[in-house]
Amino acid sequence: MVQSPGRVNLIGEHTDYNDGCVLPAALDLATWVAAAPRDDGRLRTVAARLGEADDVPLSDLRPREGPPWTRYVRGVAALLQEAGCTLPGADLLIDGDLPLSGGLSSSASLELGVGLALAELAGWAVDRRDLALLAQRAEHEFAGVRCGIMDQFAVAFGQAGHVLLIDCRTLEVEPVPVPGDVRILVLDSAVPRTLAGSAYNQRRAECEEAVRQLQAHYPAVLALRDASLEMLAAAGLEGVVLRRARHVVTENARVLESVAALRRGDVAAVGQLMCASHTSLRDDYEVSGPELDALVEIADDTPGVYGARLTGAGFGGSCVALAAAPQSETAAALIMDHYRQQTGRAGQAYVCTPVQGVHVLRDLANL
Repeated sequence: MVQSPGRVNLIGEHTDYNDGCVLPAALDLATWVAAAPRDDGRLRTVAARLGEADDVPLSDLRPREGPPWTRYVRGVAALLQEAGCTLPGADLLIDGDLPLSGGLSSSASLELGVGLALAELAGWAVDRRDLALLAQRAEHEFAGVRCGIMDQFAVAFGQAGHVLLIDCRTLEVEPVPVPGDVRILVLDSAVPRTLAGSAYNQRRAECEEAVRQLQAHYPAVLALRDASLEMLAAAGLEGVVLRRARHVVTENARVLESVAALRRGDVAAVGQLMCASHTSLRDDYEVSGPELDALVEIADDTPGVYGARLTGAGFGGSCVALAAAPQSETAAALIMDHYRQQTGRAGQAYVCTPVQGVHVLRDLANL
């Protein structure tokens, strides 16, 4: 049995694929993968929550027919084999309490959970960094989503009581402690999103265009991580491309400011940076929506909440907030009550703490 957490990104949205820094945490909401060996060369997977199953030969995992979730499972299995892992066959049962299509990296959680379970069955030692990179490839090549590395690294390297400062260029990971009297609120808007069918890839292309224009003036700029606001102005960026680049540049700065604030215990400052992040995502990156804006506004007006912002790629999904632990449960309930009254959507709130990354459960007696 493997437990693979979801992740929430405290701050640093759409910076990962621009070689920037992000600040996610692994959450105590997870995907569970139970695995048993087969000897017939087939991969049989049951997705309990969806009431769906997939049964394919390990020798033919590339086709894309079937439910979308099967692409992640098949992709990880195919790439494990390509990397030298010998799989004789497997039965997988997948379940969990991690919201699907809520911006909490259910896909990365599934990929890492399946990858670790299959590697364990095969007796194949795999480095966490390599497993995370393999899972990212599965998302690119099988699901058609050009995601950055943040989601997979957060699921792989999560530490209890910490967020992770991930440098998406160097792939360095540094744990940053979260004060024990703070809780992370995950606020699910009940507006589903699908990255592959959204404007996610378009935003990425717009960032690449910004880099292309910057390089005409600054050849050393390899990604928006290398740019400053002064450089954007000097290079004459305009319109949509300017707004996209401005978000990435300012968001990367907010990540580093948030790390400094956490290290000095200034959670209120982190909350202010989260609010600024949402404004930038709404206005410059244009990935918010009425429901996400409503959630953030309601959360910001709720006692005990330090700040809130959308999390994940946007276009629906969830918001994240920081709250004082003694008021967190009450705050979560108040936010969702007001949200339901204002939007008519059910929504759901989760009061979370950062937890360990994907791992095998050696002792199942206490489940």
